[in-house]
Amino acid sequence: MTELRLLEKTELFIENIHLSRVNLDQVAHAVAGVLEINPRDAAVIDVRPGVIAVDILRATVTLEQILGKRQALLLALSAVEGLTVTDETTIHSEGILGLVNVDEAHSPRLTAGMNRINRQISNAVRSRAIVFPTGEEIIQGNIEDTNTSYLVALLSDMDYKVTGGKALADSFDTVVGALRQAADRGYGLVITTGGVGAEDKDHLVEAILALDAEAAAPYIVHYTQGHGRHKKDGVRIAVGRLDWTTFVALPGPHDEVQLVAPVLVQGLYEQWDKASLAEKLALPLRAKLLPR
Repeated sequence: MTELRLLEKTELFIENIHLSRVNLDQVAHAVAGVLEINPRDAAVIDVRPGVIAVDILRATVTLEQILGKRQALLLALSAVEGLTVTDETTIHSEGILGLVNVDEAHSPRLTAGMNRINRQISNAVRSRAIVFPTGEEIIQGNIEDTNTSYLVALLSDMDYKVTGGKALADSFDTVVGALRQAADRGYGLVITTGGVGAEDKDHLVEAILALDAEAAAPYIVHYTQGHGRHKKDGVRIAVGRLDWTTFVALPGPHDEVQLVAPVLVQGLYEQWDKASLAEKLALPLRAKLLPR
């Protein structure tokens, strides 16, 4: 299947219809059924005379889910009580969802073309990387950020097109926003350093889990929660994915970044899955940090 990113153009506009006491949940459910998505991923966001806008609440769809689905959508909508479809009814989108209107006779040629374009975009995204240091001590200039230049050089040697990102504040919302924006900007690899500790200011692992609930987040060391500065029960790293983007949260100490660098390089070259990469990154860190 060919996966397509919606790129914030997620609305379908259904125009030139007649409405009379229509249940909007049924409208959203009808659209979701035709597009073969979870009913929770479709919602009516605007209703005006003769017009309904349905938002598709997901970042990607497959080409097969949307291509040439106009007639099926109109048929499903006409079955919703109180909604009348006419000969003038149209469906349009400002983005990729507009493919619902493509004539099915052109589907094979379009599918081949979209597959080719999708592969080109995917390859371009996967070759782009960004590195974010984290922490107020770096933002305020109290300590030198030695990790970013080191990782930029490392990834450049692997033929990534690498950007050194600005230091991120110790804020969950800030970190989540920066990671999501990096994915939206087409970075296939996002590496962060710092912010994985057991203090209440450390949010990187939780941020990645917010973007990928199935992210791999193995423990490096366990602590007794609530003792001293330890507000959490241990130190973890994390590897997660969002669409085409891989997130890797590494520790902040430079010697630890250097310690895991060979594993990171091997994992990226060999395209390990997120669980394998996270666990193999954790092994040398555990060996360093755990008491002997």
